Amino acid sequence: MIKTICSALLLLMAAQASAQGTRQWKESTYEDFERGAAKAVAIRNTGALELAPAFKLLETTASTYIWSIASQSDGVVYAATGSPARVYRITFDGQSRDQIIFEPKELQVQALALGKDGAVYAATSPDGKVYRITRTSSKAGAAAAREYSAEVFFDPKTKYIWDLAFDSDGRLYVATGDRGEIFRVEKNGQGSVFFKSDEAHIRVLKFDGKGNLIAGSDGSGLIYRITPSGEGFVLYSAPKKEITALALDAAGNIYAAGAGDKHSSGTSSQPGSQPAMPTPAIPPPSNPSALPSVSLAGSDIYTIAPDGSPARLWSSREDIVYALTLDASGRLIAGTGNRGRILAIESDGSFVDLLKAGATQVTAFSKAPNGGIYCSTSNLGKLFLMGSAPEAEGTFESDVQDVHTFSRWGRAEVLGRGNFEIYARSGNVDNPDRNWSSWTRADLGPTGGRLQVPAARFIQWRAVLKPATPATLIDEVAINYLSRNVAPVVDDMVVQSGARFQPQIRSTGPEQVSVGLPSNQLSLPRIEVSPIAYRDRTWVAARWSAHDDNDDDLVYTLYYRGENEQEWKLLKSGITDRFYSFDSGLLPDGSYVLKVVAGDAPSHTPEEALSAEKESPRFEVDNTPPRIQKMTAQVDGRQLHVTLEATDDFSVIKRAEYSVDAGEWQYLEPVGQISDAKTESYDFRASIVPPPHALVDEPEKKHTPIKTFSNEHVVVVRVYDRYDNVATAKYVTK
Repeated sequence: MIKTICSALLLLMAAQASAQGTRQWKESTYEDFERGAAKAVAIRNTGALELAPAFKLLETTASTYIWSIASQSDGVVYAATGSPARVYRITFDGQSRDQIIFEPKELQVQALALGKDGAVYAATSPDGKVYRITRTSSKAGAAAAREYSAEVFFDPKTKYIWDLAFDSDGRLYVATGDRGEIFRVEKNGQGSVFFKSDEAHIRVLKFDGKGNLIAGSDGSGLIYRITPSGEGFVLYSAPKKEITALALDAAGNIYAAGAGDKHSSGTSSQPGSQPAMPTPAIPPPSNPSALPSVSLAGSDIYTIAPDGSPARLWSSREDIVYALTLDASGRLIAGTGNRGRILAIESDGSFVDLLKAGATQVTAFSKAPNGGIYCSTSNLGKLFLMGSAPEAEGTFESDVQDVHTFSRWGRAEVLGRGNFEIYARSGNVDNPDRNWSSWTRADLGPTGGRLQVPAARFIQWRAVLKPATPATLIDEVAINYLSRNVAPVVDDMVVQSGARFQPQIRSTGPEQVSVGLPSNQLSLPRIEVSPIAYRDRTWVAARWSAHDDNDDDLVYTLYYRGENEQEWKLLKSGITDRFYSFDSGLLPDGSYVLKVVAGDAPSHTPEEALSAEKESPRFEVDNTPPRIQKMTAQVDGRQLHVTLEATDDFSVIKRAEYSVDAGEWQYLEPVGQISDAKTESYDFRASIVPPPHALVDEPEKKHTPIKTFSNEHVVVVRVYDRYDNVATAKYVTK
């Protein structure tokens, strides 16, 4: 964790200082390494590469699913499978060889257990039974299937059988659904309900060191401890819906894997429904619609201490845990889907991504000789052996890094220990198989590390790990490079008259930084806050967009040029924002064009700095109001007859309005009605409203106007040009 934080902080500081000169591509976190391709290399969640345990494919069966495996002390493995439903006996006398010893009529052989009597006990689903498989002869070859006979040992009269377990006395316990019952079967095949839960399914069984049966359910995710007398106690109600796997260590700790969302209607466990299986699950013929959704919301692994206290040990939103076991050193091993991963999980919750099997789900484990573990998979049904010692050699290839521009590669810096080698290759297309350079080894001596690979846009590194004491470990790989400078690009530019940007508040306090960013970032993303523009008739606002493929810091300079002028004049330099507004009064009335020049000088020497420019569309500045002239007004009965002329030297007359004797403003239409010229004439008549003292009260007729009006009236006219400059004039009649 400290390494990750420090790496991110250093990257952040370097990126904020400036994006110039030599840069570095660094990979050091689990997320970085997970994007690469590991072969016999494990990845720690803290961000480190190490050799994985030896992992060997032993057998690929004809079945799609291997649900359960059980092994003998001599290494012989029995596998319970589905599609087709079979029990295989797999031996390894020089080479692996599988023999089909049982083929039931049911769809799945769901569970398997080896009895002390030497028989193989296999449970089928759906509507299944427990079969006892015994060997009748020792023939080999094609007749092997006829060497074994199978008979029904126990029929629980229920739909599903999920797991089998023997107690120390040799009695068989059968976990079933869809009534959530556990049956205890005596050696003679006589069985009865040992424990009845209120759950739909009992999914997994394990015995602890005291003879108690530990059981996990589907429905409410319950973990039971059931005494030899059948008395049950719920140790833990997990946040997940289904307990998919159990493991117990020598100290009495219980490990349980949970999957499925309790609150999801798609995974609710109703009578007749089936708990989640590796995708695609096979529905029972009688009720194909009863299968729940396969979206299981990831998995948790919980620990229950000997005193009964529970805790969540590990969690994933993507992986589903199907199997748990302990390796020779007591470390918890988890088999997951749907990426076929095997994880080693420590007591503090840290984990190592050990292996990726060549299948979708890792579904079962069983002990192997010399401290190894047999691992079975589904989609496809395969059997692997994971050894207790590391591989003799492992390779890890990083993801392909795009530095966006043609670059020269410097030295590789590696933090690690033990026996490893670093190689690199480069190219100018994103697919390394399309004519990249060959892998070249880097000399990692005291003065070495330089990569002898061609300058290009893309780079990739490979690590080869070998055993050492202490164990080989790679914490971090960084590659230094220098990109060829390319000019910035100004993508667009707009100018708006009559608008103004609010001043931006600049922080004067200590610089703030964020911690914990992925260390593979070349630089921090540049966050541009879009400013808000406000209407302001006396200002001009300009905004532009620009980018730089080198991710250089850019500085901008603005120039202006009037219509019919040849030379550009400086308006403002040293702009770091991508917007600027200025007082239009700085420019005389007229038509103009702005030009923005973007330069990467802050990130380069003067000799290497490059720039680009872009001109804006034409815009106009008009700060002078129109002129009102030739205005006259005459009283004509109860109306005023008014004429006038409005003229603007630069822009057209947009609108006009008038008021008589301080009355409301009235819209004024020009002669010809359309206002589209720099000079407009107006000729209109306005009604005269008599003053209050010009009215008399009569008994028969109220508010009768008198017959005479005053000849003095005030007419006010105001005229606007296209840029809302306004001129006002008045006329007083006599």
